[in-house]
Amino acid sequence: MLEKIRDGSQSWVAKSILVLVILSFAFAGISSYLGSSTAVPAATVNGEDISKAELEQAYQSERNRLQQQLGEMFDTLSANDGYLQTVRQQVLDRLVAQKLVDQAAKKLGLTVSDEQVKKAIFTEPAFQTDGKFDNDRYQALLRQLGYQPVAFRNTMRNDMTRRQLIEGTLGSEFALKGEAKQIAELQGQSRDIKYAIVNAEPFKADIKVSDEQAKEYYDTHQDQFIRPEMISVNYVELNSSDLAKNVHVTDADAQAYYDEHKAEYQSQEKRLPAHILVQFGDDKAKAKAKIEEIKKELDNGADFAKLAEKDSEDTFSAKEGGKLDWYEHGVMDPAFDKAMFELKKGQVSDVVESEFGFHLIKLLDVQPSTTIEFAKVKQEIIQDLKKKQADEEYYEQKEQLANTSYEQPDSLTDTAKAVGGEVKHTALFSRNTVPAELSNPEVIKAAFSDQVLQDGMNSEVVDIDDSHSVVLRVNEHKVAGTKTFDEVKSDIVARIAQEKANEKAEAKAKEFAASIKADKSEVELTAKSKLHRFDRELNSAIVTKAFQMPAPKGVPSVDTVGLADGFAVVVLDKVNAAEGIDDNVIASLQQQLVNQYSNQDYTSLVAYLKAHAEIKYSTDLDEETGLQ
Repeated sequence: MLEKIRDGSQSWVAKSILVLVILSFAFAGISSYLGSSTAVPAATVNGEDISKAELEQAYQSERNRLQQQLGEMFDTLSANDGYLQTVRQQVLDRLVAQKLVDQAAKKLGLTVSDEQVKKAIFTEPAFQTDGKFDNDRYQALLRQLGYQPVAFRNTMRNDMTRRQLIEGTLGSEFALKGEAKQIAELQGQSRDIKYAIVNAEPFKADIKVSDEQAKEYYDTHQDQFIRPEMISVNYVELNSSDLAKNVHVTDADAQAYYDEHKAEYQSQEKRLPAHILVQFGDDKAKAKAKIEEIKKELDNGADFAKLAEKDSEDTFSAKEGGKLDWYEHGVMDPAFDKAMFELKKGQVSDVVESEFGFHLIKLLDVQPSTTIEFAKVKQEIIQDLKKKQADEEYYEQKEQLANTSYEQPDSLTDTAKAVGGEVKHTALFSRNTVPAELSNPEVIKAAFSDQVLQDGMNSEVVDIDDSHSVVLRVNEHKVAGTKTFDEVKSDIVARIAQEKANEKAEAKAKEFAASIKADKSEVELTAKSKLHRFDRELNSAIVTKAFQMPAPKGVPSVDTVGLADGFAVVVLDKVNAAEGIDDNVIASLQQQLVNQYSNQDYTSLVAYLKAHAEIKYSTDLDEETGLQ
């Protein structure tokens, strides 16, 4: 039981409860957790406020979710204030929708009784052990999640009330079996085709593009030649890893450190216990009497493993004769831990009381503490000492970096000298083409900040990570605008040439198509049988065209389709019926359709409620929200 609960609190049980709480947030919002406030609300929905604190907490939760989902990509996206404003707006829209659903449920008089809430908690699998409600597990998991029982019951009640309305709307949708079957047959059909590709490249040799044609194209397509805001910067960087290259640590230094910190290179003693557990249940005295009776049997020579298998209420370990796992000091419950480390190998403890019940503990084995030899850790110690000294120097120089760049705000020359570095330079770049060495959201934000671009000052010290910093200043700045004709002339010439080559390829492809229809073609076609609509081997344009073409009637269907660098002729010979469509496939598709229809219904419900609601947004939200 001990091991099971400790592991379980970090495994699927806790995760399932977390999902439960997240679902409650998704439908309920978070107003019940934050209480009332006299501050200006973020929005008012039919007279009910959504506080700025609610918005901020929901926004931070959404940021954390996106961070986990997108990883490093989110770091890049979050450097754009516009993206974060969009996320915040979406969060506020969601809170407004939740408030509207709350109000609609209340207006309809939907309620959930205490008995219904109790039944929901009792039947929640996360709170059960062997299919039965386990109050200890329930209490332990609520404590882990920071809930008081009353608050959790209220959350459950709100969630269940809301679901009455939502399920009453969404739950009425259905999809017919015939409807799903028809879609499955369309999705699963395959086609036998032949095709030939006419490459545009050979036609380019005979194409000439004049300056007048290029200029005319430029004048009529200037929206295609917008240049984003671009800058080049000068910067001074400070990196602990560079400083470490100049740090010298001797073997004697490493030996002295090892001798002084020898305890760090000793493994802790581990012990392997077995136990017999009797839980308190409803009668603690009765439980203690039972464990004492088991102790008497052991004192009279009974086998510990057999008694554990028969009498221990930790069914998880009972199957192994009560055997648990190897534990270091301080891992288990304090009372259990103390008793275990007072035993000698083979001894059985007296009755031990822990928060889980009464135990009898037997020490099965001991792994004594061992010391790692210096030779095995010498290089590791040397590297650690180098890093430590480099980090100390880094923080000293970082302060010097900040002071000098602030005192000399219009140059980085003195700043570089102060830290023994150099002023580095970049080529022009936009927010989306940042050099790899500066590709960090905070660096990008600093580079395009008013302090750097408008005021022409050095930036503040920007941390790329815990041991890597930069200070930068603008070197060249180009505002967003239209590129000049000279800048894009070569690209325009290449584009016009490609278009004209594509036109010639299209004409040739149509010529081939006509000859195929007349049954006079000598063009070599490539056959592809049983082509599926989600095929990834063939050019996607050819696949799409093949499934847009009508089924052949007596003679093949023939058509052409444009490609990125040419055209293709497509011949459809046969449409093959879908294979492998059974009741499971149809049932799965039916459910997908129901989910799709339900989502549409929910969107329509919220739209209806919004159309008939009075919603006011705050006009003085913090500037960074971008909300009006």
